[in-house]
Amino acid sequence: MRVSALSPSNSAGGLTILLLLLDFITPAATVKHENFKTCSQSGFCRRNRAFADHALTPESNWVSPYEIKENTVLLQNGILSAEILKTVPGQTEKVVLPLNINFQKNGAVRVTIDELKRTKGDIVLRGESKARKERYNEAERWALIPDWDVRDDKVVYDNQKGQITLTFGPELKYKAIVTVYPFNIKFERDGETHVVLNDRGLMNVEHWRAQPAEPEEGKEKSPEDLDGGWDETFGGNTDTKPRGPEAVSMDISFPGYDHVFGIPSHATSLSLKTTRGGEGAYEEPYRLYNADVFEYIVDSPMTLYGSIPFMQAHRKGSSVGVLWLNAAETWVDVVKEKKTKTDTKTHWVSESGQLDVWVFLGPTPQTLYKAYGELTGFTKMPPSFAIAYHQCRWNYVSEDDVKDVDRKFDKHDIPYDVIWLDIEYTDGKRYFTFDPLTFKEPEKMMKNIDKAERKVVLIIDPHIKNTENYPVVEELKSKDLAVKDKSGDIYEGWCWPGSSHWIDAFNPAAIEWWKSLFKFDRFKGTAKNTYIWNDMNEPSVFNGPETTMPKDNLHFGNWEHRDLHNLNGMTFMNATHQALEARDVGKGKTQRSFVLTRAFFAGAQRLGAMWTGDNEAKWEHLQASLPMLLSQGIAGFPFSGADVGGFFGNPSKELLTRWYQSGIWYPFFRAHAHIDAKRREPYLTGEPYTSIIRDAIRLRYALLPAWYTAFHRASKDGMPIIRPNFVAHPDDEEGFAIDDQAYIGDTGLLVKPVVGEGVDKVDIHLADDEIYYDYWTHKIYQGKGKKEYSAPLEKIPLLMRGGHIIPRRDRPRRSSGLMKHDPFTLVLVLNKRGHAMGWLYHDDGESFDYKQGAYIHRQFMYNGSRKTLSSRDLHKDRAAAETYKKAASALQIEKIVIVGASNSLDTSALAEGRSKAKAILVEDDNGKVKEWHASLGYTAAVDKDHGDVLVIKNAKLKIGNDWTIYLEQVGAEDKPKDEL
Repeated sequence: MRVSALSPSNSAGGLTILLLLLDFITPAATVKHENFKTCSQSGFCRRNRAFADHALTPESNWVSPYEIKENTVLLQNGILSAEILKTVPGQTEKVVLPLNINFQKNGAVRVTIDELKRTKGDIVLRGESKARKERYNEAERWALIPDWDVRDDKVVYDNQKGQITLTFGPELKYKAIVTVYPFNIKFERDGETHVVLNDRGLMNVEHWRAQPAEPEEGKEKSPEDLDGGWDETFGGNTDTKPRGPEAVSMDISFPGYDHVFGIPSHATSLSLKTTRGGEGAYEEPYRLYNADVFEYIVDSPMTLYGSIPFMQAHRKGSSVGVLWLNAAETWVDVVKEKKTKTDTKTHWVSESGQLDVWVFLGPTPQTLYKAYGELTGFTKMPPSFAIAYHQCRWNYVSEDDVKDVDRKFDKHDIPYDVIWLDIEYTDGKRYFTFDPLTFKEPEKMMKNIDKAERKVVLIIDPHIKNTENYPVVEELKSKDLAVKDKSGDIYEGWCWPGSSHWIDAFNPAAIEWWKSLFKFDRFKGTAKNTYIWNDMNEPSVFNGPETTMPKDNLHFGNWEHRDLHNLNGMTFMNATHQALEARDVGKGKTQRSFVLTRAFFAGAQRLGAMWTGDNEAKWEHLQASLPMLLSQGIAGFPFSGADVGGFFGNPSKELLTRWYQSGIWYPFFRAHAHIDAKRREPYLTGEPYTSIIRDAIRLRYALLPAWYTAFHRASKDGMPIIRPNFVAHPDDEEGFAIDDQAYIGDTGLLVKPVVGEGVDKVDIHLADDEIYYDYWTHKIYQGKGKKEYSAPLEKIPLLMRGGHIIPRRDRPRRSSGLMKHDPFTLVLVLNKRGHAMGWLYHDDGESFDYKQGAYIHRQFMYNGSRKTLSSRDLHKDRAAAETYKKAASALQIEKIVIVGASNSLDTSALAEGRSKAKAILVEDDNGKVKEWHASLGYTAAVDKDHGDVLVIKNAKLKIGNDWTIYLEQVGAEDKPKDEL
């Protein structure tokens, strides 16, 4: 979020600082690159890239200076420990680096390398710094779940001739081969190497050394006077480094892999490009350093708002991955070497912290995501309203404005679930307040919105206005809960309110205080339908280096900000998440929270949703959104979205319409706009655009049961909610790089949004020879490869893959909350063999009762040979299932739609009008067989290129029951009832 001016500050000198900032914060044509570092401007990146260049030059005869001290090797309780010795030229004493290799039962492996001198505190800090002496080792406290350590106690150890082999994992199918000198680790599965650490000898742990004295005039600097290792100035800010140079780097190779994915967030392709120059490649490494990069450019490795240092490599028959568990500024180079096969080789460099790498050996995307989720946690199960449509802009300026928008959505029959309020709702940018002039009765506003089961989201940022007579900032200071500067004094920076202080959400006491601020009796005007949006939490500091905090600021425990920068946004999100769940909403139930964050790190998926930040109303930003969200999903954070319509600028009506048609496929579906953008609520676009957008939003609502079911699976095993082709078809080599189409959960729905101006047809890639049907016309598409799809403005390119069953709710309502008692429709899309399968998950959508078994989870199976449709219970607790089944007894399946019915059934009598059969035998969950009086509707295929459709109406099947429908009589000629 950006604006062209700041609120006046009460601080002395505020006007002067404000004027200095105006040029920086005024919206421009695009991001100002000069405000953000390149690798060559970042000392540790520059040093390590130069180090790599030297090591990889053949003339250097480079040998990595790291070796394991063999008499220190010990395998105990699933951990191999040892000491690595680093040889330093011209120095007799070797640097000791403790090594631990932790083997997990699921096959994941953790490799950590620290520095003995720093762990002992045996170093001298420069100046009077209060910073910690150790390397930062607490990223796991935030990124990993509390009970992540499930040790493999059956590791087989073998040490021969300077090579240690460890066999581990399920069925002992993995191997780690550790070479003593020069140190590296090869990870094998099925006798083949898939991941290599320090393959090219680029590991570099910058050990502690005293700062060298300034050389006498005319003399060269000492080799120990590392470039940028002691002080570094950028943009007028000087970073003092009390621990000196302390970067860690390692090269990680994926032999035989042509594609690597992940390390979001970057506005780039799903399959990562190389970064060492050349045609179609980047010159810069991918940067992971959460920053407020407004109006970001696309097709760039430049850093954005959040970072997840998880990378996946994929090839036919195999998926593997690595997590670089480091929260400091990080750069990643990617190169590809093509010989008989392609090897992808990466180089990871972080400014500080310990070297901490997790390796996951797959072999499939599913097993990879499950192992990663077992470590960092799976996406949280959201409240059901959160996956519906959200209406937002900066800003709805008053209660009357909110009321008017709410009324006009209803007038135009456009459903929505959430209206959002940006910073202008506050009293002078004081969070936890409402403007007394424009939001006089916020409680009444909340109640009015609640009448249609709708919600309100309020923005709360981490910067607290530094002003008088504001209890929140007074408590922040008196309780000593704010971030400190390098001197240990409370840090002051500038953001929306002007002079501001920042809550230190790394501090447990700060979290408890934050929770107290959200209580209904404290945050006056909020209600149980109020939820929260955390923006600017990178953190964004308008007058800070690279629009963020100085790296030598201090957090709880005296850790420097440089050590934990990329975790900052997640810790703030965590505090807000806890605060919402601590509110007393009555009825003895805890309410699921909803928190949206802009900044994030690995593990943030446990807390809520993210969006891709301040995009622009341009076609290229629409094009970039789906690859960015696919990347989020495969990196474990699937609850993601992009601002529909583009945040900055004014989209054309065509662009806005196409963006809605794309946005309904984002797991988090929100429209948003800048304060200077024209109003663009869907009802303002005029016809035919309003009707087209309405139809798109209604399609999202009709498919909410399928979306909710996909979220449930993601919460259990980490499978992405929207899936790229390589995940859905892991052996389709032609489709590994495809990132402009996606599958929705397990539904078989394949969407390819139109993202180009004036485009009225697209090519959809089919990865197999299965039958696909057009969602709208049931036209058949079949045969591997590209298929042309006609897509005029009013049509979304959407196919249904044969073999799937899609749950829907077909009655249009004003909000998802008003749909909760509506019946379901099952759409059976038969495959070539006449079969189909699908799933439905349902709970109350609000509470945590599902954790005690209050849910329904069904598998539907259509057997084309037997002509039966069955519903099977997947609930693991029969008693709990029965209890909730009674509570949901009114929920029914009212309609069954069978697409491609003639693939299984003899429909000739129906097609010729000779059958009006209405009685089909049903077996219920008591094992009783009975007649079932459901009416049939049949639509014959218009030609051989289309599928026929059979509709069973008035089904009245309870969703919680076991049942089987026998369809043998569907095609029977019309006969007296007693003859059927």
